[in-house]
Amino acid sequence: MQVKVEDVSSVKKKIHVELPRQQVTNKLDEAYKQLKKTAKLKGYRPGKAPRSVLERHFKKDVHADVASSLVQESFPEAIKETDLTVLETSDVDAPDLDPESDYKYAATVELKPELPEVEYKGLNLKKTVYRVDESEIDSQIERLRQHLARYEPVEEKRPVVRDDYVVIDHQGFKDGQPADDAPLTTDDTIKLGASGFPEDFDKAIEGMQPGEEKEITVQFPEDYQKPELAGQEITYHVTLKELRQEILPPVDDELAKNFGEYETLADLRAEIRSHLEQGYQKRTDQELQEQMFNQLLTEEFEIPEVLVRSEMDEIIRDAEMKFSQNGLSMEQLGLTREHMEAQYRGVAEQQVRRHLLLNKIIEQENLEVTDDQLEPEYEKIAESTGQPADMIKSYYKQHPERLDGFKHALLEKQVIDLIINHANIEEVEAEAETADESK
Repeated sequence: MQVKVEDVSSVKKKIHVELPRQQVTNKLDEAYKQLKKTAKLKGYRPGKAPRSVLERHFKKDVHADVASSLVQESFPEAIKETDLTVLETSDVDAPDLDPESDYKYAATVELKPELPEVEYKGLNLKKTVYRVDESEIDSQIERLRQHLARYEPVEEKRPVVRDDYVVIDHQGFKDGQPADDAPLTTDDTIKLGASGFPEDFDKAIEGMQPGEEKEITVQFPEDYQKPELAGQEITYHVTLKELRQEILPPVDDELAKNFGEYETLADLRAEIRSHLEQGYQKRTDQELQEQMFNQLLTEEFEIPEVLVRSEMDEIIRDAEMKFSQNGLSMEQLGLTREHMEAQYRGVAEQQVRRHLLLNKIIEQENLEVTDDQLEPEYEKIAESTGQPADMIKSYYKQHPERLDGFKHALLEKQVIDLIINHANIEEVEAEAETADESK
């Protein structure tokens, strides 16, 4: 077997393989020998049909099977000879078999890029310190009050003003006919100024009295949140049925008891503070990592398409999961895979480069995850999912490929910690940073 490598790019090669005629002949002889045992041909008993007859009836199929077999058997050996780290094989060019000649074929492979050693120590990073303000907690408390709000009829006879809550019936018409995209809706409670309709709709209701009816023509913008109404002009027949006022519960210990195992308002505020602090810590970590990658990835390098596709698949899966959690799908949102790929390809390429950089440092430092390091990670997953740690551990033992992925994710976290621990970090208060940027 002769093997030659043709450069296509730094991460793509074309491997040419040539197999000697004798190997082709032996493979054909073996194939016809096996076929002779099973072929059923009129006028011949099983196992008695001569090869010339078999060739006349089955030559095309036998040659195709033998060519496929030759490629499958020889290509792994050819890869070994090249000493290439192949990620994916594509575009196999396997021509028809000629029994009188050597067999030549070629295949394109994608490779893991070879990166130079990474100098990751001594980066200069700025760490923004975010502190929770009491007003943020107050805002969260106010949102919780909204969940418990009651809406009671307004006894006073007066016209509607902005920020009022009203109960309306409405039906949309287009060209004088009921619009399918704006069907009759009864007892719809909305807040004027925040109804979800275009601003003209809310303004037209201002000044109406309970019991009053009105025709309101609305031009929906092209980017309206409901695609079926975007760009349309709809005339609504609106009946104002009732004017309501919002009654919010007092901010006290009783309020806190409605939202979990909190005995006092102080307990609830402490929990809100903890969540906000966790969010700020996550933001700080993300900002440090962005700075870290920006300093380490200053030069572009070629990346294999197979890794980009894999990362893109992960991005789209995450998006689909988030949509489904809100009862939506890509189709309902008018999104296609092609649209998502075009929008997020740059993100996928960036992620691939970051993973490759981290992998290089893992190799440089000979990092690995020990069983002792896995145990606390199982406990964390158990705590977040509510499942026993032993069950989590058993799952990964039964799915070695998932365990490998889990270990690699932990290794990447180790590398990020390693880089940041070896960096020169300047802490900056969030308020001071904002002031500097506003100058």
